[in-house]
Amino acid sequence: MVKIGLIGGSGLDDPKILDEAREIDLETPYGKPSCLIKEGKIAGVEVALLPRHGRRHTIPPSQVNFRANIYALKEIGCTHILATTACGSLKGKIKRGDLVILDQFIDFTRHRKITYHEQFEPEKAVHTPMAEPFSEVLRKLLIDACKELQLDHHKRGTVVTIEGPRFSTKAESKMFQIWGADVINMSVAPEAILANEMGIPYAAVAMSTDYDCWKEDEAPVSWDEIMKIFSQNVEKVTSLLIQVVKGMRNIMSDKIRERIRTVPHWPKQGIMFRDITTLLKDSEGFNEAIDLLVDRYRNMNIDVVAGIESRGFITGAALAHRLGVGFVPIRKPGKLPAETVSEEYELEYGTDKIEVHRDAIQEGTQVLVVDDLVATGGTALAACNLINKLGGGVVECSFLVDLIDIGGKKKLMDAGYNVFNLVTFEGD
Repeated sequence: MVKIGLIGGSGLDDPKILDEAREIDLETPYGKPSCLIKEGKIAGVEVALLPRHGRRHTIPPSQVNFRANIYALKEIGCTHILATTACGSLKGKIKRGDLVILDQFIDFTRHRKITYHEQFEPEKAVHTPMAEPFSEVLRKLLIDACKELQLDHHKRGTVVTIEGPRFSTKAESKMFQIWGADVINMSVAPEAILANEMGIPYAAVAMSTDYDCWKEDEAPVSWDEIMKIFSQNVEKVTSLLIQVVKGMRNIMSDKIRERIRTVPHWPKQGIMFRDITTLLKDSEGFNEAIDLLVDRYRNMNIDVVAGIESRGFITGAALAHRLGVGFVPIRKPGKLPAETVSEEYELEYGTDKIEVHRDAIQEGTQVLVVDDLVATGGTALAACNLINKLGGGVVECSFLVDLIDIGGKKKLMDAGYNVFNLVTFEGD
């Protein structure tokens, strides 16, 4: 189920935007978020609105509790985050009112809490990859929505985030240009960093409101000028986000579901078999599915992907290749040539067993468990037990399909494992 966290402010607080609106007061291990989170639906999609600077913009940039904000959105089940921000343009081609779909950031802040990892467990250092900090899937949705709404926009842009609340000096503004920054703001870092540490796909759209202070024929930026331009253009940002949210209805459901064939009464009477071979042979559909999985896992510090025989090999190997990590097969007995460790598990009638090579996983290895679907959850749970036996850690169990009525996902979650699936089918 998709649930989108919207971080921003002006325009999104309009009560007409949300259906079934309600407010949530949360306390996190990092303190309280900027204000009460407003939950509801936009076009049937679950959303959570969180004004970054508080509902009345009372929190200065460096005092925003970014860690509490991102943690709170994760805690209430947000699967994606879309952020809005005002920015100053550092390039003549980026005009006032233009939208920039950010793809890189430079963190020039100095006084903010920028990580959840304030200490490491022994032998378990965590260094989150940040080469591509913004979700390509979400960026594409933003770009497509800008085109559809005919909004002036730039498909890429590097933002430099400064501490604030003061604006730049001319020397700083010109320095940022030399560094290659396109726009400047006071909020994307560490917000994007923390979202990546939490494993939440994150994207931000920046609205250009001024030219900072580098442009000699323009007056230096002022807060009044920012608010004037932002107020004139806030409807553009609001309409863009609503358009993207509507598109998110399909991001992990219809587009994938429609490519999965249902075969009635196979392999026996009464069974509705969900056949992923039709998804696999569809190059666009298979790529979309892998893109979505890559988007979720690229910053989760995964060492290897473990695929469960046999369809888990297909998606697992493709995902491991894209993530740049190793692949480990978990197989039925007698299929692996070297020394193995096995785990027995119960079936409806009798028991079964799976095996993995003893040297495939070492102490502390972070493993993503992958299969095509989760039904009873027995095989996946046995795979997790195997990994634990070898001293590895299960980052998450990932499936294309959850057969929700059978209850396997709940079994895994009750056992303490994180579980993710792209689509859900009801019935057997």
